[in-house]
Parts: sequence; structure tokens; C-alpha cells
Amino acid sequence: MEHPDSIRNDTDSKTLSRLVMVRTKDPELVILLNAIQTACKLISRSVRKAGIAGLYGLAGSSNTTGDDQKKLDVLSNEMFVNSLYNSHVCAILVSEENEDPIIVEPEISGKYCVAFDPLDGSSNIDCNVSTGTIFSVWLKTSEGPATVDDILRSGDEIICAGYCAYGSATELMITYGHGVERFTLDPSIGEFILTGEKMMIPEKSKTIYSINEGNYTTWDSNMQRAVDGFKFNSPPYTARYVGSMVADVHRTIMYGGIYLYPADAAKGNGKLRILYEGFPMAKIIEDAGGSASTGPFRGGIHRILDLKPESIHDKCPVIVGTTRDVERVLSHYE
Repeated sequence: MEHPDSIRNDTDSKTLSRLVMVRTKDPELVILLNAIQTACKLISRSVRKAGIAGLYGLAGSSNTTGDDQKKLDVLSNEMFVNSLYNSHVCAILVSEENEDPIIVEPEISGKYCVAFDPLDGSSNIDCNVSTGTIFSVWLKTSEGPATVDDILRSGDEIICAGYCAYGSATELMITYGHGVERFTLDPSIGEFILTGEKMMIPEKSKTIYSINEGNYTTWDSNMQRAVDGFKFNSPPYTARYVGSMVADVHRTIMYGGIYLYPADAAKGNGKLRILYEGFPMAKIIEDAGGSASTGPFRGGIHRILDLKPESIHDKCPVIVGTTRDVERVLSHYE
């Protein structure tokens, strides 16, 4: 019997767990993604009731990179760590909020190495701007107990990456070898339902550039010229900058354009961490048909996924988006 779309989702719901099992036949990956989506649902609920529950404001501490921790940063991190640690499929966890890697005890250890930013964009939380979670996953390849070397690896070795956006809807964008898939949380049943397959940046993409122009005077002259080129193009590109990487990259995938957080004199190698910001976003962008580069970094121009981080909180510049616009920026360094 044929049903309208609204009813078809009820009679044949394409949930995240179902599709991952069908496409990979890997029950351990399903368990891992169940743990991740459970944490995302908990964070989504906490974000939405933050004002009522008294979760706005600072926690009174700072994280590994010196950012002031919000109450929701601490809460979100605990949710993510506890969900993954107790899944019995993880060997090592790296969080933005923890200075050291978390080694899962051997009795409950598994085969996955996971890096994550539990609440990206949390500086915006008090003014109700979109936030998100970002994560990347590697397979443990060494024998014996996990060590930090199990996760200090190239981005090309990532087997799964994604982000969850907490906005007008809670959406999970994920790639695990079958293209980029988009899932939307149906709060009435508590499940992420497929709403987009093989997501690609539009071929006829919008002309949007996204960068914190408050840092303009700290960029090198080539980056200044590249951004001026967008601004004074004919017609000019539209400027859009939320200040939450998940929100800005999500818009870039949906509409096209470019997102940049380049190296600057103030932050040296940029602000974004390789393992749980640069790598996962680069993986998703490339799998959606775009390009992801560092721009000038470590003496050259690098594809982000080719990097090998030197420490778990290592940083890199990020230039991601349509190949048209990324190459336009990089042409200023030729």
C-alpha cells in the first residue's frame, strides 16, 4: 500500500541503527553509533532546557586549550565519555575537554579509537545560537592495551566521521564509507531518521564566504587578498559567520561556498584542533564533493586529511568548501 511520506516514515522508518547494520553488517559499529547518538540525544535535550535547568553560564574552569568551560561543556563531555566508555567497543577516547587521552580498561575495551568535541560553539549557548558535536573514529590496529599512538594517525585512516547540529532541529551528518548521510531526530520516537542520502555540496553552489573578519589584521597578505577577492567580487560574495563550526560547515555543505579559519599571527597554527575538528569536517566535506586544505602550514600547503598530529590537541588552519572557492584561496599562494 502506498502512503504519503509522513506515514511512510512511520511504517518503514529508516533509522540510523538500521541503515548502518544493513550497509556494513558490522554489529560493533552499530553499537558505537548507538552510543554516539545516545550522547547526542542527551546533549540535545540539555541544550533545549538549558535556561530552565540553570545550565547557562561558566563552570568556573577552562579546558585543554584555555577556553572557559561552560556548564554545558562539562555536562556534555560527561555524557559523551560515559556513553562511549561503557559501550564495550572503544579502546581510547580523546575529548577537547580532557587534557589526557582516556584509555578504556582492558575488560571492557574494544576496537575503536574516538576523538570528539562534545559541544562545539558553546560560547554561543547563552544567546541561543546553534551548537553541535563533532567526532571522528579510527580502528585500533596495534596489539595489546591502547596507547596514544593508536589515535595520533592520519586523517585518511578515519573509518567514520560526523557531526550533530543542535538548531531548529537536531540533525546528524555522518560518513562511514557509504557517502554522507543526513539524519534528523524525531523527538516523538527518540530516533534519528534518514532525511538525505549521498549528500553532496550543490554543483551550482551559492557564493558565500564564512570567516571571522575580526582577525583580518593578523592574517598574512595573501589571505587578506583572498578574502578581499570574495568581498569585492562582482557580484560580491555574501558573508555569513555564526562562530559555531558545526553551523558554518553545515551551511557550507547544504548551500555551497567556503569556510575558513586560517593561520594568524595571534594563534599561530589557527584555533581548530586536528583530531576532532579539522579531520572530521575535512572527511565529511571531501565525501560531499568538496575540498579541505590547511593553506600555509608547516612549511607548505597541505590536504588536511594527510596530516599526522603530533599531540592529541594539535591545531591546524582550516579552509573547507567547494573546490572552486578553496582553489581560489590557494591560488594566492602559488
